[in-house]
Amino acid sequence: MSACVDDVSWWMKTNRLQMNEIKTELLWCASARHHQHVIPSGPVRIGNVSVQPVSAVRDLGVYIDADVSMRTHVTNTVRACFASLRQLRSVRRSLPRQALLTLVRALVVSKVDYCISVLAGISGSLQNRLESALNADARIVCSERKSEHILTPLLQELHWLRVPKRIQFRLCVLAYGCVHGTAPAYLADSLQLTADAPARRRLRSTDTMTPQVPSTRRSTIGDRAFPVAAARAWNSLPPATRAANSLLQFRRETKAHLFRQSFLD
Repeated sequence: MSACVDDVSWWMKTNRLQMNEIKTELLWCASARHHQHVIPSGPVRIGNVSVQPVSAVRDLGVYIDADVSMRTHVTNTVRACFASLRQLRSVRRSLPRQALLTLVRALVVSKVDYCISVLAGISGSLQNRLESALNADARIVCSERKSEHILTPLLQELHWLRVPKRIQFRLCVLAYGCVHGTAPAYLADSLQLTADAPARRRLRSTDTMTPQVPSTRRSTIGDRAFPVAAARAWNSLPPATRAANSLLQFRRETKAHLFRQSFLD
């Protein structure tokens, strides 16, 4: 690994870039069951610096844990949401409901939705923690007390999806871009359509524009990978929704479908 980093550092120097070795962090990833017994705990040489492994790193606002549980990301997201809510509570009586709703969406709900697709397959307890932030948002917008357990009507009134459906919605939107060739290549190449599989080109399913779901060895980690989670989310949509002519229409129909699944079915 040190030799690979040296090669990267050499390439950066040849392109007039410089690697900041002091700020470099090292993270070993493995499942929680095998993490303590498989992952080395010693430092790794990065250039002229000896870097000690850490339990979590932050990349583009997303926290990744060594056991890939996303616990640190959820914890920081919930903390940031409630910090913004405390500030909004001090001014909510001075704002009309529509203005308060706009602020809640911009300052709180946006934090929950940020990169929410990486949370596919997280535990139910972590989903409940994110759900608590959305519930608090709904209460402050609708001026309801914490003691009143009527969250489902409030979420229906605001037309907000619950956390599992929000994750599925984002995965479906990304899959739409992959299927129609508008997503970045590193995402589009990870989804293989049934029409592109040599063994299935003569089957009727090749006309449905459905991606194949790769087989995985471990459901705790493998099923959370984008090719698996996005393919399953896309394939679960009705054919009419998948056949939407535009992204705007697809987003509208997908949200309506997931909303019906959450509250009306």
